[in-house]
Amino acid sequence: MSSATLARDVTKLATEPKTILLVEDNTDDEQLTLRAMRQSEIPNIIRVARDGAEALDYLYGPNAKLPDLILMDLKLPKVSGLEVLQRIRKEPSTRSLPIVVLTSSDEERDILESYSLGANSYIRKPVDFDEFIEAVRQLGLYWLSMNLTFKRP
Repeated sequence: MSSATLARDVTKLATEPKTILLVEDNTDDEQLTLRAMRQSEIPNIIRVARDGAEALDYLYGPNAKLPDLILMDLKLPKVSGLEVLQRIRKEPSTRSLPIVVLTSSDEERDILESYSLGANSYIRKPVDFDEFIEAVRQLGLYWLSMNLTFKRP
């Protein structure tokens, strides 16, 4: 594949709306993430689940829809992020979904367990507002524009 063909394909992918499932219980972090994704200028549709149970219902409930990307906090009410991650990787229909853990935890056990359960990336939320915006913008750019995945039915 030529570099011109690859560039055209990546540009096409970047203009097709992508669906993101944001699993976040902190409303301030939710709003910051939504703002950063809007600023990224990557067409996307963001669905928000405010706890692990809502995330599982979105993925497996009667109106289930698979997102192109899951951004998930670890410390969630009802069902923890690690439990959600484990369930997603266990089910054949969701096993290959890209999952980015976006959390305030930098504890080694959380990092190790996230990767051992199948997280694709682990990002610690920066405390600084501008750094947080930039981190979310960059992860959106990579996972939604540059990273190639197969088309889901």
